Amino acid sequence: MESRGFSVESNGLNVIADADRKGRPRQLFWPWFGANVSVLGLSYGAFVLGFGISFWQAIVAGMVGIVFSFLLCGLIALAGKRGSAPTLVLSRAAFGVRGNKLPSLVSWVLTVGWETVLTILATLATATVFERLGWGGGAVTKVIALLVVGVLIVACGVLGFDLIMRAQTIITVITGVLTVVYIALVADKIHWSAVADLPHGSNQQLIGALVFVMTGFGLGWVNAAADYSRYLPRGSSSNGVVGWTTFGGSVAPIVLVLFGLLLAGSSADLSTAIGADPIGALAAALPTWFLVPFVIVAVLGLVGGAVLDIYSSGLALLSIGLPAPRWAAALIDGVVMIAGTIYVVFFGTKFFPQFQGFLITLGVPIAAWCGIMLADIAVRRRDYADADLYDRNGRYGDIRWLPVLTMIVATGIGWGLVTNTFASWLTWQGYLLGPFGLGPKDGAWAFANLGVLLALALGFLVQLVAGTKAVRRQEAFG
Repeated sequence: MESRGFSVESNGLNVIADADRKGRPRQLFWPWFGANVSVLGLSYGAFVLGFGISFWQAIVAGMVGIVFSFLLCGLIALAGKRGSAPTLVLSRAAFGVRGNKLPSLVSWVLTVGWETVLTILATLATATVFERLGWGGGAVTKVIALLVVGVLIVACGVLGFDLIMRAQTIITVITGVLTVVYIALVADKIHWSAVADLPHGSNQQLIGALVFVMTGFGLGWVNAAADYSRYLPRGSSSNGVVGWTTFGGSVAPIVLVLFGLLLAGSSADLSTAIGADPIGALAAALPTWFLVPFVIVAVLGLVGGAVLDIYSSGLALLSIGLPAPRWAAALIDGVVMIAGTIYVVFFGTKFFPQFQGFLITLGVPIAAWCGIMLADIAVRRRDYADADLYDRNGRYGDIRWLPVLTMIVATGIGWGLVTNTFASWLTWQGYLLGPFGLGPKDGAWAFANLGVLLALALGFLVQLVAGTKAVRRQEAFG
């Protein structure tokens, strides 16, 4: 089929026609790798060590959190090749056609939030590097950087799948090569003695770091995991879909987080600086001649992630009920993204506490939805009935109250078991720590973020035990 990378994609919430399905599972490597090869992964070294754990504990938290969370993406991606529709349309089989508006809304907030975060980081990084070069890092530089980054992201989101696949391949090659050069240039900044002397943390701190990594990587993508596998032929290998999605998403973060742990563990000053400017702080150790390439690799890596987000956020907005074509939804999300970036860059406060609060807070309902969706996919024996995904009177129904209430209850319990005292707008969380015998909001379990894991487990178990009969009725329908 001829590629139409520079025309506006007409597909929206519709099922992809058989004639338009193409490719092999291994092609899923490119969008997932390109979206996660960002140098932001290096900053996660400082984020993880910020939980007060040792280097070896951080290795465990980082590796397990990354691989497990992207495995969740791979399993959700199976629904795409079975149904050839966006993730938040296939979710209707579990929640009902209108009942699915709840996870669609949460997904939209999460993806718009992520694309805004990545745009903020690209803008701040450009300003920091330009200031060091003596080119000025003030408001004018930030405005220009925001315009360039914003146009790239919105253009890819509006034009759609074919351009995204082209762009991600290019981004993967450029960022991969330049990231290797970056690692070689700053390798001499690593001091193993300082890294090895990092004190051992508690099990609660280790769990908290692991959950944070999960929410920062794969769990932040599960609601979009089927948006790209839906273009594959339905006969594609299921193992291939799971494997290539997991591998493509995990391989770069594993390398980046490992090296980031070594860098942050070697310098307390770098760890502190990353909290305020996660990308720009990484430029401090670079020679002047590599600063411009560093801006390129940083911006392209962040754009790679934001492009996938804006595509999926547009689909989520349509799934909520926006009466507009897909490209218009992506354009609306782009406006929201730019407005959010302007607020944080020019009027905001310290970055990391708010970022951590955003991830953990939205990680709870997304984990609950993910658990429900995983159980629903696991028990299905047939492909989805295309027409019924859009019909309130069809086999999937209007509102399926069991998964809707499960998501609400699991979210309520989950928020009661997470805390983030650094973000003033989240001090209400953690209200179940005391009643559950886990201590006060500043106690040992306060930052373990158990609510994310509990929401995931509750969603999966309730749907598996109580929702299987409903799936069997659906598959026997008509």
